[in-house]
Amino acid sequence: MDKQSYFYQFLEPISRELALVARELEISIFTSPRTMLTHARVFVETILQKVIQAEKIQEEPRTNLKERLDLLNDNGYLIPEIKDALHHVRQIGNQAAHDARKFRYSEALLSWESLYKIVKWYVEVYGPVTVSVPDYQDPTPRSEQSYDISELEVRLKSMEELLSKSFQQIVGESAQMEVAATTATATVETPMEPVVVPGFTTIRTLSYKNQKLQVPHFLRDAFLLPQRFERSETFLIRLGAEQQARIMSELPSNLEGLHNHVKRYSNKNDETFFEELKMFIQEEKERRQIYIERPGELFLFYKSDYIVVTQELSQLPLTCDEFTGIPSLIRQLNDDQIETVGQLPKELVILAKYENVGIGTVEKLFEQLKEKQQSVT
Repeated sequence: MDKQSYFYQFLEPISRELALVARELEISIFTSPRTMLTHARVFVETILQKVIQAEKIQEEPRTNLKERLDLLNDNGYLIPEIKDALHHVRQIGNQAAHDARKFRYSEALLSWESLYKIVKWYVEVYGPVTVSVPDYQDPTPRSEQSYDISELEVRLKSMEELLSKSFQQIVGESAQMEVAATTATATVETPMEPVVVPGFTTIRTLSYKNQKLQVPHFLRDAFLLPQRFERSETFLIRLGAEQQARIMSELPSNLEGLHNHVKRYSNKNDETFFEELKMFIQEEKERRQIYIERPGELFLFYKSDYIVVTQELSQLPLTCDEFTGIPSLIRQLNDDQIETVGQLPKELVILAKYENVGIGTVEKLFEQLKEKQQSVT
């Protein structure tokens, strides 16, 4: 199974939203069995809601999964195998939601098998005849970088909200019209969303006036190094002294009025910081992509530029003979026992912290590093 495909892709003509949730469940099996087991309940409950609607059965408001299961079983719509599969997904999902014990991959795989039985029954009984269900297939661990558990939760909740909204839009239609409508929707509306690279799921949205800025998951608790914000450096230092804006998660959702935490700053500082924050996030996304594409390599970054540190370059001594025109920086690095290129911090703008060392000096070091990298490759 390649990176773009997933087992329940065949559900797309029936319900794009169900397919989206199924895709996330598949991703979560080997990342977080607990997450998969917990959210599988929502997946099967939506299927039961669709069956209840197709069969025009009346149900009480706020009916839960067990009540829907019993309702269909009491009315003779569930065969024993499907009833048992539904109970299994419900019971193990309830355990995962409340029990602090460690859940095993094998438990997630058993739930995955139960999901297959339920989906196969639903498609064959209520789906269009043009859709065929493939033979069961065990999922395999993905070799690429996996999602953080909290990121998985965000993704699944987002997909489940989409699923709920989609179902509400078709409530009240007949079963035949529902199938036709969902089939047409999947055919003519937007295509299936691509899988977001782990870490890039939007975790929150920041705003300034009428502008919006999405923060990816991997930057959720990122340190906002003041030196990365050239025009807002002093502003961030002052905010940090007041325990404000030190890390991304500390920022308010609306940046208007951020300057009120410190004296002698204005709305213009909020605006400037917001603009620089946009650039910071974009640069970090590009850096993250570099790490993904070139795992296990050492990089040195300067603003939006970077160099790859080879073993030969990493062993190059930091001396005034090797790096000319920046003696004060070299001396202070050596005083801190940073004596070779490989010992430099990956974020070179940090070096501007040294006495009598400005950003121009750091830039000189970086340019010489680039020249030496080219000469040793």
